[in-house]
Amino acid sequence: MVDISIIIINYNSEDYTVNCIKSLFEHTSTTLKCQYIIVDNGSTKKSYLHVKNYIDSIAKEHPITLVRSNINTGFGGGNMLGVQHAKGQYLAFVNNDTVLESDCLVVLKKFMDTRPDVGVCGPQAFTDDKKILPTIDHFASPVREIFGRSFLETIQPKKYPKRKRLYSTPQQGQFIAGSFMFFRASDFNTIGGFDTNIFLYYEETDTCRRLAKLNKSAYLVPEASFIHYHGASTEKSVAIKTELKISLLYVVRKHQGLIPFYILLTFLQVRYFISSLVKPKYWSLFYTLFLQAPLTRSLKHKQQITPIY
Repeated sequence: MVDISIIIINYNSEDYTVNCIKSLFEHTSTTLKCQYIIVDNGSTKKSYLHVKNYIDSIAKEHPITLVRSNINTGFGGGNMLGVQHAKGQYLAFVNNDTVLESDCLVVLKKFMDTRPDVGVCGPQAFTDDKKILPTIDHFASPVREIFGRSFLETIQPKKYPKRKRLYSTPQQGQFIAGSFMFFRASDFNTIGGFDTNIFLYYEETDTCRRLAKLNKSAYLVPEASFIHYHGASTEKSVAIKTELKISLLYVVRKHQGLIPFYILLTFLQVRYFISSLVKPKYWSLFYTLFLQAPLTRSLKHKQQITPIY
């Protein structure tokens, strides 16, 4: 039986993908039976062939599979494509712009083996210059978005533990960052996996909310650690910021209902109307919010089909 299926998405960031795979091979104990699934999410020919050539060169030594989509299906869609090939007792969704610092998979599996109450866990993330990146976070809500995370951590520290603290023992949070998520496959399958209506961002919030309804918690396991070149595979732009707001509002509406949705929507409409007066580049973002951020405005609907090479 396969212990862990590791799923990595490549999207026009082939060097990161290859380095991530090498890091996993270097730091993962041979006592684990792992399956590596690399999903190319509609990359250019150059990016895809670079990854393919590397995988072909190591395929005799490692159980690794390359799956190609001819369209970019986003974070959730790409990972769910990988899940179709997964055979492991556990599923590890690892961003390609990450490098392991320890044997994360052994540590996380050992933790999950003894904690059936936990639905997902993740290692401690650091930047490449060793600054802490939050692994645990608080669910999206109008209060969080309007007043900020620090406000929540100050007024209810037990419910909202500090995100940027270096913990020495496992720490529960409301959700785990999507850069490295470790699930029991049975739990992941029970909740139906990632919601592919979401193209980018807030997939982890949505997934952990559904796990919470099964009384399955989310934990940081600091004994495991990795480096995340945060945002390296996604360029910042107004279009990306717009996508983030579409996903945010979708998740708030899905899990909290219409009243929180409209409170947050109104706040964002006012905020970005004012921003667009100062910075006209935000006009398109405000217009999307004016339309109530429908999923039809998502980048998901602007992806082009690429040839299968």
